[in-house]
Amino acid sequence: MTRTIVESETKTAVIGFDQPFCVIGERINPTGRKVLNAELEAGDFSRVQSDALAQVAAGATVLDINSGAVFSNKMAEDPRYADNNFVEPDLMRQLVETVQAVTDCPMCIDSSVPGALEAGLKAAKGRPLLNSVTGEEERLEMVLPLVKKYNVPVVAISNDDTGISEDPDVRFAVAKKIVERAADFGIPAHDIVVDPLVMPVGAMGTAGLQVFTLVRRLREELGVNTTCGASNISFGLPNRHGINNAFLPMAMGAGMTSAIMNPVALPVGPTKLAEKRAEVEAKGIIVPADIDDETFCQLFGLGSTQPKAGKEMEAIRAANFLTNNDDGGAEWIKFNSVHAGAAGAAGGRRGGRRRRG
Repeated sequence: MTRTIVESETKTAVIGFDQPFCVIGERINPTGRKVLNAELEAGDFSRVQSDALAQVAAGATVLDINSGAVFSNKMAEDPRYADNNFVEPDLMRQLVETVQAVTDCPMCIDSSVPGALEAGLKAAKGRPLLNSVTGEEERLEMVLPLVKKYNVPVVAISNDDTGISEDPDVRFAVAKKIVERAADFGIPAHDIVVDPLVMPVGAMGTAGLQVFTLVRRLREELGVNTTCGASNISFGLPNRHGINNAFLPMAMGAGMTSAIMNPVALPVGPTKLAEKRAEVEAKGIIVPADIDDETFCQLFGLGSTQPKAGKEMEAIRAANFLTNNDDGGAEWIKFNSVHAGAAGAAGGRRGGRRRRG
């Protein structure tokens, strides 16, 4: 049975067909996060710490650490900061050390810069997952030696020098090429986690079906574990959580064993709270003046003022239970412990079969 081992100094995460789904938390990534990017440029890593802790609390099995920041202000003062090969290695080291200081969750070192990958590997304690290698010749020659040198597993993305193909057979062929090239370096298939590339279903109606078919082939023909950027499937669509919640269990049923995703439902901020309060007031609904923000959120279905596990995590934990990867449903019960009492009472009233006199 294929098992990919990812470790911190004290904790082990196992990615495998007979294991609970591995959630790789994606939040520690400055790409597209202007506030985080600015904080990192200023040397402020407090959000990195809080993001790490929130993701672990929500159920992340592994934490992805991405160093792809753009330091525009420093760039204006020193042209070296325009080069990611200059910026990312030291930033990656700092990110890894920051995360390791607050959690023992295993890590995924994520960068397109080989120097940053190696800096992360040097700083990381244990056996991190490396993200990533592609089928591009230059990338294969740069990354696979690092994978072998540090004896770590690697994410293999199914695109090559021709780009990303919409043909699933081509993407499978690229994955097979990477597995074979890795074998030439003495890297076993169980240390390759293939990302078959999820296309947005809004742009390609067959995107979901393609992924499910690819994942089955990757499992049955290559015997490798798989991952994906889970939210890509719903890109550009309304109610993205609804799409994601259906996609993840279906992908798991097809054999997918991990996903790079956000496990946290982001907290409701003051702007959204103010807007909802104004809306409620405009409708003439009377709300007690002393009601706290958290109670208000719960009352009107806004979510929470605190970061909590997202709906996607609920879907994943339910799927783990249904695929017998949650022994006795212990994790499902723990996850829903807040509601367990009410659910049990309801079950007691309705669950038994009524006897006829």
